[in-house]
Amino acid sequence: MNKDLFKNRHQVIQIIIAFFSVVFVLRLFYVQVIDSKYVSLAKNNAIKELDVYPTRGMVYDRKGELIVYNEAIYDLMIIPRQVKGVDTAKLAEMLGITDEECLHQFKILFRVKGYSSYKPNVFLKQLSLKDYSRFQEYLYLFPGFYGQVRTIRKYPHRVAATILGDIGEVSEKQIETSEGYYKPGDYVGKSGIEKVYEKELGGRRGKKLVFVDVHNREMGSFNNGEFDTLAISGDNVIATLDIKLQEYAEQLMQNKKGSVVAIEPSTGEILALVSSPGYDPNLLCGAVRGKNFNALLTDSMLPLYSRPTLATYPPGSSFKPIVALIALHEKVQGIDYGYPCNQAYNAGGAIVHCSHKHPSPTNVQYALAQSCNPYFCQTFRNSLEKNVGMSTAQSYDKWVNICHSFGLGIKTGIDLPSEVRGNIPTVNYFDKIYGANRWKFATIVSLGIGQGEVLTTPLQMANIFACISNHGYWITPHIVKKITDPVSNKDVTHEYEKHTALIDKEHFVPVIEGLFQVVEMGTAKAARVEGITLCGKTGTAQNPHGDNHSMFAGFAPKDEPKIAIAVVVENGGYGSTYAAPIASLLVEKYLNDTIATKRLPIEKRMIEANLLNKYGVHTNKTAAMNAEGEE
Repeated sequence: MNKDLFKNRHQVIQIIIAFFSVVFVLRLFYVQVIDSKYVSLAKNNAIKELDVYPTRGMVYDRKGELIVYNEAIYDLMIIPRQVKGVDTAKLAEMLGITDEECLHQFKILFRVKGYSSYKPNVFLKQLSLKDYSRFQEYLYLFPGFYGQVRTIRKYPHRVAATILGDIGEVSEKQIETSEGYYKPGDYVGKSGIEKVYEKELGGRRGKKLVFVDVHNREMGSFNNGEFDTLAISGDNVIATLDIKLQEYAEQLMQNKKGSVVAIEPSTGEILALVSSPGYDPNLLCGAVRGKNFNALLTDSMLPLYSRPTLATYPPGSSFKPIVALIALHEKVQGIDYGYPCNQAYNAGGAIVHCSHKHPSPTNVQYALAQSCNPYFCQTFRNSLEKNVGMSTAQSYDKWVNICHSFGLGIKTGIDLPSEVRGNIPTVNYFDKIYGANRWKFATIVSLGIGQGEVLTTPLQMANIFACISNHGYWITPHIVKKITDPVSNKDVTHEYEKHTALIDKEHFVPVIEGLFQVVEMGTAKAARVEGITLCGKTGTAQNPHGDNHSMFAGFAPKDEPKIAIAVVVENGGYGSTYAAPIASLLVEKYLNDTIATKRLPIEKRMIEANLLNKYGVHTNKTAAMNAEGEE
């Protein structure tokens, strides 16, 4: 009996021991294998995984001038579970923020999506090197905090903001579509070159594992860096811009709304692209980006709006060379076609007046030089009504296709994030408005002088004149010349498409001569530059909301052109008032690298011209922000 009892007790004890052994093993398995919380806890007590952000590629202008570089900043990181008894007042003092701001940062932290007390989180973004260095001396007082180096962009020339673009935090959509590469808090290109060439500029992030002590101080790399991955620096971008020309163009356009686009005709390379008013791109760098972006966004002068590629205007008389070329190509009139100018043109009751008195044109060159409205109304009419065997609609459809071949009414394909097509109204457009076969030349006569429904961007206008200067071809306009790997120093270039206008080459000769006469003895005499054969056309685009827009487009030299240019000054009046002088100064600066002494008064007048009152504003808010950013 006693022997059986002892045996039973022994078995019970064995069962109990076995039971607790199984429980212990299962619990150990759960802690070490299944529950990642304890894995993270153990890991974060000894090893910390750091992101190694790559150096973003730099940007140079066409002559090798550095125009975008990187500056080190720090994100202050926090591992919440390691924070013990933090003195928030002392922390705020060290970071240069108020106690309220410090407490607010803690509140924000705990609301972060996917918040974990075991993982590093951003506590305060983009501390300057100076601020972080001061804080680092007292880092031992704040267990759980550490700095993670990042970079922001810096712009030494303070111009070309809409071209160069800016960087900002990655969006949730970008995180979702990046297949795990991007994380909250990462930075990517948001506009301009930074956005279009993000893949090339951004590089690839690396990883670094380090030992840390109980005070979260780094004690060396883990396993001699065996599991680290190197960050791959971004490629450098060589832009097509001439940064000195860009600076000069922005200076000439200050206190004005409008655009400047300058292109190298033989390559399609953008030499300058100005959207005025502009802003200092440094305003959208670092911790002040959010505040400054909102200020720029609400500025009535729309400094964030890229006028060269997004704003559309009736091209006015700048469009007349196209009208002339189509008529010559279609053989509906010859070079020496003349038409009497009686200061008005009657198109079935629609009266189109001429802008000024002049002798009647006897050829296309003189008509261009004097910008005769009646001549080009009749020229347009000839293109629609004198095509043998074709109806007005059929002739007009062909006219539209030729316009498209010059890059009008379509996107040019420039390597910037946003561009509009402008407008060359189609046959279907007029059929919908007036009914099929119920509209004639008299209905659309204003197109012949660049008014009515025809709309162009400043980029398209510069591109048209690049095409004319090339006697009938244009290369897709572009901002980036080549991409360079900073390690191997190998270049990657892109072959840009060559487009051919649907005009026989010989017809460009008389039109170019006419454009030369425009500057030599016609409506753009104020743009004449001694020693430079500048060809161009003034334009005065009608504006129902105020004074007309001043426009000029042209190229130089006449033979073997080096620059094609378009200038728009909103509410500037006649093309010869502002646009033509500004364009001529830019051409002179680019070709001669200086402005002749006798033309300095023109330069002074253009720089000092202030049209803010015409826009209903009395102070340039963006200019004030730019000045504040320089201090």
